[in-house]
Amino acid sequence: MSQTSEQSVLLSDDPPLDLRLSESELEATRERIVSFIADVVDDAGAEGAVLGLSGGIDSTLTAHLAVEALGEDGLHGLTMPSAVNDADVMSDAERVARDLGIEYDVIEIQPIAESFFDAVPEAAEDRTAAGNVYVRTRAVLNYFVANAENRVVLGTGNRAEAMTGYYTKYGDQAVDCNPIGNLYKQQVRQLAAHVGVPRDLVMQEPTAGMWEGQTDAEELGLDYDVVDAIVAVHVDGGLSRAATVRELDVPAEAVDRVVDLHERSAHKRSMPPAPEP
Repeated sequence: MSQTSEQSVLLSDDPPLDLRLSESELEATRERIVSFIADVVDDAGAEGAVLGLSGGIDSTLTAHLAVEALGEDGLHGLTMPSAVNDADVMSDAERVARDLGIEYDVIEIQPIAESFFDAVPEAAEDRTAAGNVYVRTRAVLNYFVANAENRVVLGTGNRAEAMTGYYTKYGDQAVDCNPIGNLYKQQVRQLAAHVGVPRDLVMQEPTAGMWEGQTDAEELGLDYDVVDAIVAVHVDGGLSRAATVRELDVPAEAVDRVVDLHERSAHKRSMPPAPEP
């Protein structure tokens, strides 16, 4: 492997599990995702795709692969900052769009969110509820532009997020497809490095930008290398709780945390239920 893909994507010198792909696997994954994006757009009879650009590694990698699949004219980026977003991160989102040469718009969503907060002021006091308003507002705008331009909406969710429910229902997963949805976060960073995403973006601290100072690790209670490992071995792999603790050398509480997140978010991974006929 190259130094970039082999070394720079790990969050520690000794992660619980090394999920990095070989160079041939990386290239095959890249080609598979690029073909997938092109097929989704073609099957929909669409003229391209819309992608919300957050400045984070997931949307950045998705943007790179979408441009490879659809060309510069095939991707329309939307950068949608709110009052709680880090200005530097949102600047990174614009930087990605400029580097890729795609059309993009900057839409300030604070006034839109404030209309919701004014309508139900008592709910606005709830930090999570208010944060979800920002996320769902972005989803509406993604589809507003996509409908007007006959495009599909690309999601940016990865495997670790999907299996722990770390996304907003009818928000950042209100999309037409998830091109990187089968990649663990460690593999997202590795593939991003492989396709030439700058290192500072590859290793940037992940945040959903739902409130000031928010980070994914703080919300999850674990860093992504630990989440990846437990999801891969225990949730996806079916290894027992005790065996997972021994195999990964992680606290039993960490396994319990991931299992709890997975079980409590089951409703997000299925269609809304209806009574039996």
